Amino acid sequence: MGKDRLWRVGLYIRLSREDGRQESLSVQNQRKILLDFLEKDFTGRWELAGEYIDDGLTGTDDSREGFQSLVAHVREGRVNCVLCKTLSRAFRNYADQGYFLEEFFPRYRTRFIALGSPRVDSFLDPEAVQTGLEIPINGILNDRYAARTSADVRRTLDMKRRRGEFIGSFAPYGYAKDPEDKNRLVPDPEAAKVVGEIFLWYTQGLGKGAIAARLNDRGTPNPTAYKESRGLGYRRPQGENDGLWSAMTVDRILSNPVYGGTMVQGRQRVVSYKVHQTMSVPPEDWYVVEGTHQAIVSPDLLDRARAIRESRTRRAPGGGEVHLLAGFLRCADCGASMTRKTARGIAYYTCSTYRRKSRLACTSHTVREDKVTAALADCLGCSPADLTRSLLFQRLEKAVIREGGEVIPCPVPEDDTVII
Repeated sequence: MGKDRLWRVGLYIRLSREDGRQESLSVQNQRKILLDFLEKDFTGRWELAGEYIDDGLTGTDDSREGFQSLVAHVREGRVNCVLCKTLSRAFRNYADQGYFLEEFFPRYRTRFIALGSPRVDSFLDPEAVQTGLEIPINGILNDRYAARTSADVRRTLDMKRRRGEFIGSFAPYGYAKDPEDKNRLVPDPEAAKVVGEIFLWYTQGLGKGAIAARLNDRGTPNPTAYKESRGLGYRRPQGENDGLWSAMTVDRILSNPVYGGTMVQGRQRVVSYKVHQTMSVPPEDWYVVEGTHQAIVSPDLLDRARAIRESRTRRAPGGGEVHLLAGFLRCADCGASMTRKTARGIAYYTCSTYRRKSRLACTSHTVREDKVTAALADCLGCSPADLTRSLLFQRLEKAVIREGGEVIPCPVPEDDTVII
């Protein structure tokens, strides 16, 4: 690296939830410290390539939006110098620190600077990064600090769960957080009325799909859309939300004991402080506390709904095979899956939004099954009798059904690798 090299500097700033409102750790303060260093103490020619900020995120893994954007720009050559306040702002994971400092940044000829103690500058003092002990030891200490903090937070949350205090970010549909006590639930009159109607209609004989259709036809927003309309900043984990009710959403409400005043928490937990994926917890390990908040459904109505649900539960046939086209067919207009039905011995596929949610939200897109299999076989160069799910997985991404029954196969791109 020549001494006249132009350093395209990316500022990395991270603030975790545990940092709270400490002014010394704020995003604004970190930015000021980094810019002051660039103006007064930076060695070499430089230009500011961008700022990469993760606010309210842990540093125990690298799956942070700001950090990943920085990594992408390093790969593209838009950034060749990374500047942060301390090592712990960039890394709380010893393994990640070692990978980026000793492998990734050197591979892309990228300078890394951390201003705290220990001071790190991989251009001015590469030996300290590659062969020294202080930086790895500091990484281990940061890693252990994160582990202790995670354990302390988990103990605190478990204590609150045992006491029946609500610890979720968003109250269940039908409730709101008490303005005077965020760990206590109070009824949300507008949504609570809908919950009451769902239980009443169900005990009067209306099915879950019919309940969803009734709510959609009268324009009642589903729980996600309702929370978004109240400005709660809620985003559905699975992605986009169409605002419509489904039989599954209705079922989740009918099966939730929270509406009878019982708090059930701890159904899932993260794997570890480094692996943030969630895993299911056995029911015997859940935290169940009765009488923690006002019920919005009477005990009698809850019992009647529970009895009906248990009597209507369908048992999956043992050893049954998944249908050939399951999961492949999509509606061209709304993108929802197509559902299979039979009439007089002939199988058809229909848009699930139209069939299960509301006839006002889409059109039927009805198509006969034999027409679909014929179109797919023609696309794949085989006979309908030779179609198998293995073949479809290998060569078909999806098939789109237009109104009028037109079938549009979408083969897997040739350069894709498909694992069956």
